Amino acid sequence: MKKAFQYTAFALAAALALTACDKKDSAAAPAAASAASGADSLESIGTPAQQASYAMGVDIGRSLKQMKEQGTEVDLKVFNEALQTVYDGKEPKMNEMQAQEVMMKFLAEQQQKAQERHAETAKANLEKGEAFLKENAAKEGVKTTASGLQYQIKTEGTGKKPGAKDAVAVEYEGRLIDGTVFDSSKEHGPATFAVGQVIPGWTEALQLLKEGSEATLYIPAKLAYGEQGAGEKIGPNATLVFDVKLLKVGTPEEMAADPVKVEVQKVK
Repeated sequence: MKKAFQYTAFALAAALALTACDKKDSAAAPAAASAASGADSLESIGTPAQQASYAMGVDIGRSLKQMKEQGTEVDLKVFNEALQTVYDGKEPKMNEMQAQEVMMKFLAEQQQKAQERHAETAKANLEKGEAFLKENAAKEGVKTTASGLQYQIKTEGTGKKPGAKDAVAVEYEGRLIDGTVFDSSKEHGPATFAVGQVIPGWTEALQLLKEGSEATLYIPAKLAYGEQGAGEKIGPNATLVFDVKLLKVGTPEEMAADPVKVEVQKVK
């Protein structure tokens, strides 16, 4: 039973990895509110053991739901049958070796499907991004650099331009070309970071702006996160749009007092 449990845990972990779901995106405040509202219902579940059992069900249910959202459905009737059989100490229809072979084959198939979906999404995003940038390049005030970066200065600043070794403080909003906002300094205040420690599109664009400038940046995928994407919010080969206000320029030492990490930080 110990080996079977360990393998089940491995299988669920592997399946979850295929979904590429990042739970840390959940906001702390809503989570806290949810916990508070659920506290009153704990007693209705029963004893501490029953509450723990319920918690296990919630965790596994959430995992299976994530798999379903990624296109992998689990037959809950068969799942529960096997679960009850093993829990009751009865002989399951599969031995441990058969179960392992089935799961390995299943996970390999799901990984293949996930890779195919990723490739299809990357191709579609690249085509949409290229079409968007081609049309955008013809708009008044939009400039295109040799790298393919596009930018439009809304307000010209009067301060100095940052260099590659400088650090900056900015206000910004990042969105996809369909208008979906994926990050904004309105949520956590101005961000401070080193010019050379962000995606290439930001590094290049910041050095074109003067302190006090407000601009919109149109960053092609190759200057952003490329085929990798970034978490759930930024898909593979996504073209990104940022409204940026350059508040302050200084050395990293001068700006170290506010080391806020932002969505444009390099993926490590």
